[in-house]
Amino acid sequence: MKPPKVLDNKKHRVVDELKEELNKGSKLSVISAYFTIYAYAELKKELSKIDKMRFIFTEPTFVHKDQELIREYYIERNPEKKMSGNEFEIKLRNEMKQAAIAKECAEWLEKKAEIKSLRRANPAQPRLVYIENPEDNVSINGTVDFTSDGLGITPSNRLDSNMCLYGKDYTISFLQAFNELWEDDTAVQDVKVKVLEQMKILYKENTPEFIYFVTLYNIFNDYLDELTEDNIVKSRTGFKETQIWNKLYKFQKDGVMGAIDKIEKYNGCIIADSVGLGKTFTALAVIKYYELRNDRVLVIVPKKLRENWTVYTMNDKRNIFSGDRFNYDVLNHTDLSRTSGYSGEINLATLNWSNYDLVVIDESHNFRNNPPVKGRITRYERFMNDIIKAGVKTKVLMLSATPVNNKMNDIKNQIAFITEGRNDAFASVGLDNLELILRKAQAVFNRWSELPDPERTTETFVNMMDLDYFKLLDTVTIARSRKHIEKYYNLEEIGKFPTRLTPENRYPIIDTKGEFPPIEEINRLIKKLTLCVYSPLGYVLPEKRAAYEKKYDMTVGINNSVFRQTDREQSLVGLMRVGILKRMESSINSFALTVENILYKIDKTLEAIEKRQFDYDAEMDISDIDIDDPEYDNLMFGNNVKVLLQDMDLIKWQQDLLADKDKLEIILLEAINVTPDRDAKLIELRTLIENKIKNPINPYNRKVVIFTAFADTAKYLYKHLSEEFANKGIYSAIVTGSGDNHSTLPIPKELRRSVKMTDINTVLTLFSPISKECSKVYPEVNEYIDILIATDCISEGQNLQDCDYLVNYDIHWNPVRIIQRFGRIDRIGSQNDYIKLVNFWPTKDLDEYINLQQRVKGRMVLLDVSATGEENVIENNPSKEMKDLEYRKKQLKKLQNEVVDLEDISGAISITDLTFNDFKIELMEYMKTKRKALDEAPNGMYAVTKIDESISDIVKPGVIFTLRQVKGKEQSKEQNPLFPYYMVYITDDGEVQLSFLHAKKILDYYKKLCSGKDDVLKELVEEFNKETNDGRKMEHYSDLLEASIENLIGKKQDIGVASLFSKGGTTMQKSLFDGIEDFELITFLVLKS
Repeated sequence: MKPPKVLDNKKHRVVDELKEELNKGSKLSVISAYFTIYAYAELKKELSKIDKMRFIFTEPTFVHKDQELIREYYIERNPEKKMSGNEFEIKLRNEMKQAAIAKECAEWLEKKAEIKSLRRANPAQPRLVYIENPEDNVSINGTVDFTSDGLGITPSNRLDSNMCLYGKDYTISFLQAFNELWEDDTAVQDVKVKVLEQMKILYKENTPEFIYFVTLYNIFNDYLDELTEDNIVKSRTGFKETQIWNKLYKFQKDGVMGAIDKIEKYNGCIIADSVGLGKTFTALAVIKYYELRNDRVLVIVPKKLRENWTVYTMNDKRNIFSGDRFNYDVLNHTDLSRTSGYSGEINLATLNWSNYDLVVIDESHNFRNNPPVKGRITRYERFMNDIIKAGVKTKVLMLSATPVNNKMNDIKNQIAFITEGRNDAFASVGLDNLELILRKAQAVFNRWSELPDPERTTETFVNMMDLDYFKLLDTVTIARSRKHIEKYYNLEEIGKFPTRLTPENRYPIIDTKGEFPPIEEINRLIKKLTLCVYSPLGYVLPEKRAAYEKKYDMTVGINNSVFRQTDREQSLVGLMRVGILKRMESSINSFALTVENILYKIDKTLEAIEKRQFDYDAEMDISDIDIDDPEYDNLMFGNNVKVLLQDMDLIKWQQDLLADKDKLEIILLEAINVTPDRDAKLIELRTLIENKIKNPINPYNRKVVIFTAFADTAKYLYKHLSEEFANKGIYSAIVTGSGDNHSTLPIPKELRRSVKMTDINTVLTLFSPISKECSKVYPEVNEYIDILIATDCISEGQNLQDCDYLVNYDIHWNPVRIIQRFGRIDRIGSQNDYIKLVNFWPTKDLDEYINLQQRVKGRMVLLDVSATGEENVIENNPSKEMKDLEYRKKQLKKLQNEVVDLEDISGAISITDLTFNDFKIELMEYMKTKRKALDEAPNGMYAVTKIDESISDIVKPGVIFTLRQVKGKEQSKEQNPLFPYYMVYITDDGEVQLSFLHAKKILDYYKKLCSGKDDVLKELVEEFNKETNDGRKMEHYSDLLEASIENLIGKKQDIGVASLFSKGGTTMQKSLFDGIEDFELITFLVLKS
């Protein structure tokens, strides 16, 4: 008889005792909180010999349990999952043999075990391992657990104390207590079937789709409760039954859900889907949701897009959502600067600005800047103070294809609307200081933009940038690009995009007779002009200057720099020069008109000088005059900045004006000679249209849209083309936005009252009848417009996808504008298979073209490459200017050979690369039906998937591991948006292709690799099983896992080291080397080609 002993799992281990005592014919009775397959694996040899095992779980495992009883202080959410090993068995689990072990274990349990579980937790229930042997019994009781740490197989930080007693007489009372509990059905219930089911999960083959969602389910664990649709869409408002909801594509519905979620959580959202993805409809659905909750909605739009929005609120045939009864108010951006008068039917003087619950701002990038105006509230301030901060709590939805342009700060003013200017508004998600985050981001962006070309990639940007910035974007923006949608959504659900043909480039001359001087010569003349008619302040007498500076200059910005009106005038003169050249490039006609206008202004000014030359009133002083008082009109010169004629050096001014007049008259005479029948560019356009109509690129499609930057050019083209095409039965229309819209389409008399061609929307509906649902609006019209001549008033926010052919009659210097124009026909769901872009260039030599600009402007500052085509004046900085020119030259060159996406042009950083929205929405959909399966999924599962051909050039065979860091928690959150989860994609040769720094990209691949694959890919799985001997020989994969973890630790240390040198302290771990056990394997996806 052996004496009793204490088993503490350090000196004496339970496992050694069991190995010794378990023999053929032993009966085993166990009471334990857990049972893990690794404990089984260690004792496999002994356990296979025994007669039977009875097992009772002390944790109510697999029992229908009351919610309250789930004990939350376990690492795992539910003890069922513990079967696949606990935190001390990570090392074993990371060997990745769990499927093979689980299979053997299940077979053994099936044969030899009976398993019950306590119905309710009993913290006082002692644990027990009792062995009945033919000759003697052994009882081990105390803290023992049937896990590899509880048995002392793996080292752990448990403080075990078990009493081991020998002999039947000494131990029989323990067996009797066990038997009583075993037979008491009120206390325990049989769970064997459920245990085997759980085992099966551990070894059954999983579909790639399921593993994808298990991965998402783990990563976005913190968001799970927010992710249910009912949580996002509050009251049962009948929202899903509306016409607008049912009109949306899948990705738009995802966007709507995401937007509502953000608006509810953070008070606002920016939808930044790229051009052609239907942001208007997405926004309308969000509006409808809030209207159904009886919120009052205001939509603020650029004037040119006003009718795009008002149409849905009207009881009008053109309103395809008339059944939804939208009733929001619409104001123009510019109305924010007005305090009286009417905007549509709204009286601005009496409007209750502060009473809106939701404000939607279309093309919100127009609010990026808050330019100073002396003595006047800017529209930005007005919006902030009267609408957002005053009155009821206002939520904000902004729409913009380019919220971040070339300044990271662009987004600052837009975010301020959401936060009401509070710097700590997002502290709840860990963004404590918005101002600081944006300032740091700008600094990184500046450093990044100084890098040489090959290094200036999104990747280096992502590596350099602080995660907080991306987190901020993820918090407030929803951004998808066309590429993103094509890549990661099922095209059946969204309709296809048309194929873009290679752009055609035309370089017409100006004059068929060749008599008009070459563009360089005209340039020289333009450059010699002083254009002093636009810069009266430059001629103020020296002794009067101080008074004018006091009146007109203002201090702006944080640094109180002075914004001088004389500088503004100089820039204006520069812009005028550029304007003259631009018009010359556009059309000879538009050029002549501009020259005439300037001459007229000069003549008027000379007249005023003649009249007032000798008047002088000593009492009059600019400082005391109210410049808007009509009484002084004829004594002063200028529009916004007025100058008293008596304060000017009139003699000098008059000389300069006369010199300009001479030069301009010479130019004008030359221009007037080039009549339409000599206008080579016009003739080339005519031929181009005729050819397109004869040889359409899509069967029977005769439509052409022609863009020009100037209304003068548009009118000229319409005048000289529309008649002759109308005679052939091909009808044209012109849209210039200023109410001056016409068409040659014959409208029967009885319809003329309802079909008004002056209305921009009518014209566009008749030009693109399918996309604009003309059959509902004007069912009686059966002939349509085929040629549309337009200015940029329709280059944003319109859907003209019936058309497949777009001509840029003049090239906008801002490449973004060209892409936006093309976005009218390059849209999702287009019926055209192909679409084409034709560009007319002023000269063949692009370098020459760009230098030309440079020379004309003299030392004029460069126009900002801004997505809105707003030309912002930047400080004069030659190196930046050269860089900007280089950049623009590169973009324009690119546009000659391909149609570029907006994301590719706006400085190469696309917000789409940085947010996790779509994944969360997708998980939400899946959870509706599969939440339970996800919740029960143990860690360490895998699937085998095939690499799709469309990505086989970038994705090679290997594994994507998803890991969770369990120890070494001193991890910085700065660089890993998914912390504590880490994803690594490693190829079979052990090269880490993407580390956790590219979590978004890995998830994008994951989605592509698994989406829709809801069957096990049998052949691949068989190949995998053969290769690994049914999961027993996993060395190759555990080596890859080890390499991945080493890479991860290395990368983490790099970041730790990097942050030692950054402001804001350090995140250096106490010991640099975390081991393989600090990470547990959540899932792995094996990629096979």
